[in-house]
Formats: sequence, structure tokens, C-alpha cells
Amino acid sequence: MLKTFILLGALTALFMVVGYALGGEAGATMALLMAGGMNLFAWWGSDRMVLRMHNAQPVTEAEAPQLYRMTADLAARAGMPMPALYIIHEDQPNAFATGRSPERGAVAVNTGLLDLMNQQEVAGVIAHELAHIKNRDTLIMAVTATLAGAIGFLAQFAFMMGRGRENRPNPIAMILMVILAPMAAMLVQMAISRAREFEADAEGARICGDPSWLANGLAKLERGKIGHVNQTAEANPGSAHMFIINPLSGLRMDRLFATHPPTQERIARLMALGGMSPPRGAPAMAAPRGASPWSAPAKRNPWA
Repeated sequence: MLKTFILLGALTALFMVVGYALGGEAGATMALLMAGGMNLFAWWGSDRMVLRMHNAQPVTEAEAPQLYRMTADLAARAGMPMPALYIIHEDQPNAFATGRSPERGAVAVNTGLLDLMNQQEVAGVIAHELAHIKNRDTLIMAVTATLAGAIGFLAQFAFMMGRGRENRPNPIAMILMVILAPMAAMLVQMAISRAREFEADAEGARICGDPSWLANGLAKLERGKIGHVNQTAEANPGSAHMFIINPLSGLRMDRLFATHPPTQERIARLMALGGMSPPRGAPAMAAPRGASPWSAPAKRNPWA
């Protein structure tokens, strides 16, 4: 967590540096105020925005009893409120969590994941997403994504404003800022995302009580992603970091620019954890066994 706050501080400092380049001390102050306003916006409305973006449909216990009860049991073990539960009608198997606090948390899983996995693996994935909510990663990542995007915008704005000044700064320096500032912001954002995934894997293993459940689920997600394109995620790549597995179908990228750690490394870390005790004070949970059909709601007619 300390590393995350250091990286967040670096992102905010970079935002102020770009602001200073734009307008000196007044520009840095303006950038800091803008960062505060954007963070407030991300804190207040990012959860609803991303759920609408991916057309997530809320479900009740009557509509998906097994999934709902499993999520409730895992939330109790984690010592947190039951999150709102959503299902996304998407063939590529995946899941994500959102919400600014455990009291406002939401977990969304898609039908591709429910079709692919057995109960143990689904429990591991749900536990991972609950860990994100419990650790407030969902808020942290909303803030970092907002700041990173704003740095890119501000750098371009500084360049355009600088072009019209009589005493404009060195044009080479401005061009470098336009290129390097957004790149640096993206690198910091990706570093935070990868760090939080490792933490959520470890905490998710503690919540469900068996690291192999999540490890097996991650292996299936990586294999199941092949051949399926997440159209919504491809159209909104800024939300890719929220998913448990990167939903984008891009070619192999340098590790620095990856939104997620390598899946094999995550699996290896989970398997190295061995037997784990649940969080202190967690109630007992019966281990689900074998594959079982999920009571997911039927796909709704978009023309109805």
C-alpha cells in the first residue's frame, strides 16, 4: 500500500509539473485544484459510469440464487457488506469490481465466466474482486485513471497555448513534454494497477481459503479469452485495468505498459502461498464442489 501512495504522489506531482509548464506557479496551483476536482468526480460517480459503460445488469437472489449466496458468504468472511451484484452478457470470460467504498461496492461477472468455471473457481474470482473493494483499490484506480487522462489533456493544452505566446518556451522541450508526460503518467498508472492485482490475489486467497481456486480460475480465464473479443472493452480501453484479466486483444506489449501482471506469475505466487487461514473472525464457509449450472438471468432483448 505504501508503494501505491508513493506512485499516486508521483502522479499528482507530474500533474503539477505540467501545470507549472503551462502557467508557472499559478498554473501549478490550477493543476492541483483541477486534480482535486477530478478526484472528487472519480470518487463520486465512476462506479455508476463504468457499470453503464459495460451494460451491467443488476441481479437479485431470486434471479441468481447460487451466485448471490456465494457472494454473500464470501463477503461475510471478508468482514464487509454484501456488494451489489451485476451480470454482463459477454462471451469473453471476465469480472471486475467498482465502488468508492465497501458500503458502495459492486461486483460484475459476465456470462462467459459463469459458463466456463466451476463453483470453486467462481468463488476464487469473486473473492479477488471483494478484496479490491475491501482494499479500496476500486477508488484508487478510478483516481489514477482520471489523473493519467488529465495529464495527457493538460500536456496537449500546454503545447497549444505555448505556440501562441511571444515568449513561448523551447519548442523541443514542449514537444518532449507532450510525449513524455502522458507516457510517464501511463507508466505510473500501470505500475499501480499491477501492484493492486497482486495484493488482491493474496487477499482473495485468504477470503476464499484456498489459493488454488483463484489460481485455477485465472488459468481458465487466460485460456478462455482466446477467440473472444470484448467489444465494449475494446471501445473503452481506459477501463481495461478494472478487469481481473486484461480484456483487450492487443498484440504482446512491453511489460512496462501492461495493465496486469503476467497471469503465470500471478498463478505461481498464489500456489506458493500454500494453505491459508481465512481472515480473523470470518465465519465458516462450505467448500463448493464440482461444476454446477448457474442461475443467471436470460439475456434481455435489447429491442424490447
